[in-house]
Amino acid sequence: MLKYNKNMAFWILLAMFFVILDRFFKFLASSGYFDKSISIVGDFFKLNFIPNYNIAFSLPLSGIFLNILIILIIIFLLYELLFLGQKQEWGKVVLLTFIIFGAISNMLDRLRYGFVVDYLDLKYFTVFNIADVMIVGGVLGLILIFCKKIN
Repeated sequence: MLKYNKNMAFWILLAMFFVILDRFFKFLASSGYFDKSISIVGDFFKLNFIPNYNIAFSLPLSGIFLNILIILIIIFLLYELLFLGQKQEWGKVVLLTFIIFGAISNMLDRLRYGFVVDYLDLKYFTVFNIADVMIVGGVLGLILIFCKKIN
């Protein structure tokens, strides 16, 4: 049985807030609000709708194989989340929660549209979304935790 940690409620609510914000921006983008890019910071950072048929950073992997792979990864991460919660490793639980919520938000796009709705356009980098930030941030956090354990 998982023990309740009052800080976890905050982190789960924060992750839910980011997913809701991501879904809202994806709705705006897919509804045509970003057909003309909207400048946030000059030409450097804009809101701009770009469908992403591939995986992160537009690496060329797509289709039903990718959808199955992502669903299997989400299931595995949910299992890990329960295991870490039982061990009360709350830092890892928070990071996995952000990764899972971000992955689910992007998977909803893949199932609904056949692509992920990207809308944050950073010049000289790529177009991404808040869910991508949640996933990458969670993964980087886990890498830092594992690197500290090695040292």
